[in-house]
Amino acid sequence: MMDLTGIGLYTLTQASRLSGAKATEVSRWLFGYKTNGGKKIPPLWQSQVQEPDEKVIGFRDLLELRFIKAFVNHGVPVQVIRAALTSAKEIFKTDYPFTSHRFLTDGRSIFYETLNQEEHELTDLARRQLVFESIIRPQLYRGIEFSAQGTAIRWYPGKAKTVVLDPEISFGRPILSAFGIPTEIIAQAMKAEQNIKAVAAQFEIPVAQARAAVRFEEQLLAA
Repeated sequence: MMDLTGIGLYTLTQASRLSGAKATEVSRWLFGYKTNGGKKIPPLWQSQVQEPDEKVIGFRDLLELRFIKAFVNHGVPVQVIRAALTSAKEIFKTDYPFTSHRFLTDGRSIFYETLNQEEHELTDLARRQLVFESIIRPQLYRGIEFSAQGTAIRWYPGKAKTVVLDPEISFGRPILSAFGIPTEIIAQAMKAEQNIKAVAAQFEIPVAQARAAVRFEEQLLAA
């Protein structure tokens, strides 16, 4: 098995809950698929995690998926996303350009250029340009922390930064940022105990932190 230190590890189900994409979408985008006619469609990129017997992805894959799912949700065809991804990879020299700091600042021009090459309906093109500027960029970069080299290194999915995904800790699973305890474990304890104060005492954390962990996990299940 490959060394997963600093990479993170997520099953298709976990990736689906955290990215908002369906498990089938995660599988198609990260591992490719065959059309009904037997044509092989390659993945949008190669996952960080290369395990021959299991479909799993890494932290950078997960963040990139969020970006792609948002584009798809706003009507951008996958072939346009693929073209933009290819261009950005070449320009930024990274396999994960959508969640690099450079794409945050310079990505608009690449996205616009790709749309101009791939799309022909001007009204639709204008709408999709607004998607990048007004919807996708503010939402998807919120909570991401970057290294000095512009690489995404951790993600706080909530405004309060109570929960964090850090590939250096617990294989990138959501944890309470102040205590390092996986939110999933706290939610499981709550399911067993049915008493938030007892759960907080069990893990020696404030009740508010225990509630935040349980609430986070409930939101994932409801997504």
